[in-house]
Amino acid sequence: MAEGRRRAYVGSFTSAGGLGILLAAVDEETGALTPLGTTNDLPDPSCLTLSPDGHTLYAVSETPKGTVAAYRVTDDKPELAHAPVPVGSAPTHLCLFADHILTADHGSGSITAVPLLPDGTGTLADTASGTLCHPRQRQPHAHQVQPDPTGRWVLGVDLGTDSVRVCTVEGGIPVVHSETALRPGSGPRHLAFNPNGADGSYVHVLNELAPTVTTCRWNAAEGQLEPVTETPVLPTTPDGDAYPSGIAVSPDGRFVWTATRGVDVLSVLAVEGADLRLVTTVPCGGRWPRAITYAAGTLYVANQHSGDVTWFTPDQDTGVPVRGGSIEAPAASWVVLDV
Repeated sequence: MAEGRRRAYVGSFTSAGGLGILLAAVDEETGALTPLGTTNDLPDPSCLTLSPDGHTLYAVSETPKGTVAAYRVTDDKPELAHAPVPVGSAPTHLCLFADHILTADHGSGSITAVPLLPDGTGTLADTASGTLCHPRQRQPHAHQVQPDPTGRWVLGVDLGTDSVRVCTVEGGIPVVHSETALRPGSGPRHLAFNPNGADGSYVHVLNELAPTVTTCRWNAAEGQLEPVTETPVLPTTPDGDAYPSGIAVSPDGRFVWTATRGVDVLSVLAVEGADLRLVTTVPCGGRWPRAITYAAGTLYVANQHSGDVTWFTPDQDTGVPVRGGSIEAPAASWVVLDV
C-alpha cells in the first residue's frame, strides 16, 4: 500500500447483489471515500477487520457453511492469501485475539478460534483450533466478539440468550470465564467500550430487540460485567420495524452513536457517568443501516438496502452527525479503515 494513503474496505452481501469487498481511498481532511476497485472471491463477506499493521485484511463469509479468509493488502485490491477456513454457521463478526481470529457464528451460536501461523505474516492456519458451543441453550445466536482494552479478555455478545460472555482462549479453544445476563428479550447485538477510565470502565451494549443500550460496569481485573442502566435509542415507540444494528463511541467518551434499521436513523446519546441521555436522531443517509464505524473524525454508515456508504462529521460540542456525502456500495454491510 502506498505510503500516506488511507484506504477503506467495505464488506457486502454478494447474495443480495453486493460486489464483494470494495476498496476506497479516504480523503484525509474530509473523510470522503473514492471507490478504487472490488474483489469478489468470497461469498457474503459481511464483516471485516484489519491486522494492526494494516497489511492483512480478514473477512467472514456469512453463509450457512461459514468461513473466514485472510487477504494481502495491496495498492490495487485485496488479494486472497489462501483458501478460506471453515468456521461455524453464518459468522457475523470477527476479531483478532491471542494470536487467533475469533468468529461469532450467528447460525450455530458458537465462537470459533482459528490460529494465526507463527511466521508474522498474519496467515491463518488451515483449520480452526477450537469452537465454543452452548448445547444447554436452545437458540444461541452469537453476534459479536470484541476484545477488551487490556487484551486479556474477549467479550462475546449473544442475541439469542440475552447475555454477554467474557472469554479467554486456552489451548486454542475459547473458554467462558463469566457470563452476564441482560434483560430477557433485549436481544444484545453489539457492544463498544467507553475509553474513559484506565481499563474502559464502562461498556455500552446495543440491544436489537428492545431497542435500547445497556450500560455495564466493566471490571477488567476480574473479567466481570455488571449491568447498570438501560436507555432507549429512539424518542418514541415506533409503529413499524426498528432494529438497532451498530454502535460507536467518540474517542473522548462523551458520545455514543447507534444505528437503527427500519426507522433508518442515527441516534446521538450523551454520556453522563453511568447514564446515557438521548440527544436526538438524524436520518442515516440511506435505508437499513447495517453497521457504523467511527474513524479519524468521521462516522461511516453501511446502508444495506439502499446500497451505499454515507459519511458524517459529528459536531464536537453536540455529537450530532452532519452528512458529508456517499458512494454507491450495493448491499453494503461493513466499513473498516486502515490505521
